[in-house]
Amino acid sequence: MRSGNPALRDNTFSNAALSGSGQTMTISGAVNKTFIMGLFVLIAALWSWSEPWRFMPFFMPICLGSLIVALITIFRPQTAPVTAPIYALLEGLLIGGISFFFERRYPGIVIQAVGLTFGTLFALLMVYKSGLIKVTQNFRLGIIAATGGIALYYLASLVCSYFFKFQVPLIHESTPLGIGFSVFVVIIAALNLVLDFDFIEQGAQMNAPKYMEWYAAFGLTVTLIWLYMEILRLLAKMSRR
Repeated sequence: MRSGNPALRDNTFSNAALSGSGQTMTISGAVNKTFIMGLFVLIAALWSWSEPWRFMPFFMPICLGSLIVALITIFRPQTAPVTAPIYALLEGLLIGGISFFFERRYPGIVIQAVGLTFGTLFALLMVYKSGLIKVTQNFRLGIIAATGGIALYYLASLVCSYFFKFQVPLIHESTPLGIGFSVFVVIIAALNLVLDFDFIEQGAQMNAPKYMEWYAAFGLTVTLIWLYMEILRLLAKMSRR
């Protein structure tokens, strides 16, 4: 099993199954935990949206804290019942603050991005459950390769911007190529949802321990936040044209 999402990597469920005991993971349990994670994200986002100026001085520490919590969760899945909700709260603070400033510049953009994100989630879930998309090994490898390439491109952009004051093309441009790049990233982010659905389903079939429901919810939340931010970026680019 493999997912493009780094949180749902190879052997996560199988390793957990070997070390777990007692109650086992279920799909409904993972769905419920994902819903709870979504509520945590929403509560924190509403707070930072209402207090954006108080939030801004803590932007970088929250980013760093979110990254650290995510890494702890990824490498020690048994901590997910504690770390996954913390991650959701931290990411909610980031999303709320960022969304506020996008909304100020492009009124109405946030509700569009939220609607498109959840519309994509439910549409792909229906397509996956209907069997129209088969998660084959080649499909997995293609999405993983594309996701890794995007991550490296973004990392290069961050390094060039911070150390060399140079903007890597396409990421921030509202040109046809820049918009096309964002459309591509949104598609890859959306297809990662399909891999996540498949990964969670297989985890339940393998009788992974109960705490993996929180870990699965964490992985799906990571993908949804990425998808939302990429849709927000795409809509902003299109509004600038």
